[in-house]
Order: sequence, then C-alpha cells, then structure tokens
Amino acid sequence: MNCENTVDVKFGNITKQYEVIKDPVPHILIDSKKELHGWYEGLQPYGHRECTAERLLINPYNGCTHDCVYCYAHALWGYFALYREKKVVTVFKDFDKHIAKQLDEISIASCGYLSPVTDPFQPINKKYHLTEKIIDEFVKRNIPVEVITKNKISDEAIKLMKQQPHSFGQVSIITLNDELRRKLSPGGASVKDLLNNLKMLSDNGIYAVCRIDPIIPYITDNKTELKELVSTVVEYGAKHLIVSCMDIPRVLKQNIEKILSEDKPGMMDKINFRYVESMKNDLHAEEFYRRGLFDFMRTLAEEKKVTVSLCMEYELTGEKDKRVAYVKGMNRHFMTSKNCEGMDTPLYKRNGDKFYPIDCNGACLTCKDNICGISDLSTAGKWKLNDYKRWSKKIYNLSSLPSMRLDSAKVQPQYESEIIEEINSKCHIPQINETAINLKNKPKQTSFGEWSM
Repeated sequence: MNCENTVDVKFGNITKQYEVIKDPVPHILIDSKKELHGWYEGLQPYGHRECTAERLLINPYNGCTHDCVYCYAHALWGYFALYREKKVVTVFKDFDKHIAKQLDEISIASCGYLSPVTDPFQPINKKYHLTEKIIDEFVKRNIPVEVITKNKISDEAIKLMKQQPHSFGQVSIITLNDELRRKLSPGGASVKDLLNNLKMLSDNGIYAVCRIDPIIPYITDNKTELKELVSTVVEYGAKHLIVSCMDIPRVLKQNIEKILSEDKPGMMDKINFRYVESMKNDLHAEEFYRRGLFDFMRTLAEEKKVTVSLCMEYELTGEKDKRVAYVKGMNRHFMTSKNCEGMDTPLYKRNGDKFYPIDCNGACLTCKDNICGISDLSTAGKWKLNDYKRWSKKIYNLSSLPSMRLDSAKVQPQYESEIIEEINSKCHIPQINETAINLKNKPKQTSFGEWSM
C-alpha cells in the first residue's frame, strides 16, 4: 500500500498536489463541481451505444479498492491513473450538495446511475456516505436512482430506494466459487453477501438485477456452473440478467493474462487463441464463441422465466475504409426485455418541487413516438447537463405532456410517489444499431468450433 503523504495528479500540462489521507484507505479529497451527464458515447458520428434508456451518471469516487482483474477503469486517465499507479482513491467532497443544486436547475430528469465506473459501496463510502446522500437527493425529489455493486448494499440505501417506485439495484456476481471470486475481485464482497444483496432488494420490493458480467473464457464459462449460477441468483430474487463476455483493453492485456494464467499453464495461449477480434482499443473473443455463449445464457434465463440482455456486445460487419469498421449491437439477437437493464424506467418531469413519470417505458434508443416531446433523445446522443437544461425550457411549456396513471393504494406519503400499475408500451422493436468505430489492422473473423466449455 502506498504511504506517501502527498501525490501529484497531472491533467495535460497542469500538475496538482494533494494530501493523502490514510484512513480507512489512502485517498484524497477533491472539491469538484463536476456535472451530471449522460452516457459516455452516443451513436453519432462513430459511437456504438446499446444502452436503451437515458441515465444521469454519477461517480462520487474515482478509483476502486475492489481491484477487479478485468475492470476497464484501470485503463482510464486522471484520478483513475492515480489509483492504478499509487492505489489512492479520489473522493469528491460534498458531491451530494453539488448534485442537489444541479437537479434543482432542471425540469426533466432520467434515472440516476451509481456508478458507471467505480463501485458506490466500496469501503471508503463507509466514511463519507456519499452514495446514500446522493440517493437521498434523488429520492426526495422523486427521481429514480439505480445502484450497481460488487459490495454490500447498505441498509440506509435500501430504506431510501424502496420509497421511489422506479429505483432498482444491480448486483454483480460472476461465479459462486468464493475462492475464485477473491482472485478476480479481491476487494469485493463475498458471494454470500452478494446473494444477500439480491434477497434484500427483492424482500423490500426493489427490482433486482444480477450482472453476470463479464463471463471469462476458460475461467467462468463452464456450462454446468453457469446453470447453477443462474438458478441460484433467480432463487435469491433476480428478475433480470445482464451478460457479457470479457473484453480486454490492449493496455491491460499483459496484466490480465498474467493474473489469469497463475496456476493455469497454457492459459495465455488459450486467451490469444480466443481473442481475435479488435474493436477500438479492446480485444474481443471471436463472434462465433460469443454467440454460442449468449444463446446458452438466454436459454437459461427463459427456463427460469426471467429476462436477459447483453452489455456492450458487438459484431463486426464490414469495413468502410482502412481505419473504420462497422459494428452492430448484438442485443437485437438476444435481449428479451424492452430495456437493457430490465427495469422500464421512464423519464421524469418536474411538477413543483418533485418529479413525476412521463407515460413511456424509457427506451429512448428505440422510441419512435416522441412521447416526451424531446426529439433529441431518439438520436441517442452523448448528453450533458446543459442538454437537460435546454430540454427543461422546452418541457416547461408542454402542458399536454402525458403522465402515467398511478396506483394510490401503494403511495409512499413522505415522497408522494406511487407504484406504477401498468406501463403502456409506446416503443417499437429495437432498430439495428449500426455504427462505425476506429479499427486498426482488423483481424479475420474465424470460427474454432462449437462453444462447449
């Protein structure tokens, strides 16, 4: 563990020095006014978004002490590089207060997302409680929020989330073998605690999602073990599964191979044999293998009567020129839900001090009817807070904007929110998501036989 008293963080040509606080883990405090924003990529001009619904992304911490072997955040820059190189977490001081101010500046909102890059319930959160404070800011305005974690969800978070009908939780469980889990995610919670997360969510009436994300070839792709995993998480309350196959950022390939090859002679050769497709800065397992894997997982989900989707999975379709390859999202083949995260969470509009749901299922990526009155959303852009402010000015004068019919028998009076009786689907079958991404030296697609691990 790094024990320096100060650290330097470089941003372009600017270097800043910060004091390192040692307890409970080495970290620095940053007084940042960073803004809420949407997904990191849109569809245009060369994006490859498959996320169906809009989200307000929130990272109260940068750097994560779970240290998952396969995590793409290890390849990021800035404060993420600080953790990769020095094992120092960045904490954004009073971030909940900045978020509260930003929420009060908009009149249209999508579901909050804690967190897309670092775990909101990692150990440092027990000192600062930013995750619970941020959830509270969303819920007291009746705006939905979701959490995704490999650690224990706090009782306070559950208490808050159950008061907002479209809030939900995602729990990442990629194996039932706790010894293997410790190797792949050494700082995360035990398998027992992760399963209890699902049960706690379900028991409190909160929609529970299990992310089997990623599945790692030769490590966690055994069919018998995957079948047991799906059966177990459904038994504990999961209503939706999100699945992916591990991709390998090029800059992390050597480290990932080293860890996965421990006590497994020949593993590096197997990985190189399997990972033959190149998309942007990542290596992907061959499409033939991935299709077999995802078909198997969809079958397991159907047998257990739960829905399933993929996360960030694509197929190469051809070349535009030497630098650009076209890709299509694979969810159109395998997703059995309207939204990729399972929960149909609509946009919310302001009415006084609180927000209320618009009559839609939230699948902006595939929407044709423009129920919300915001035509931009169907283009699946890379939205910023200023876009939400711009839409808010437009929505403010749309008095005819439809709201959902609510079941007042299940009201949570302290937040004046109700459980939705029925979501009237206004969207269509997902369109083909064909986009272009930068490609260097595209390898030939090959098939090495039936997926039979």
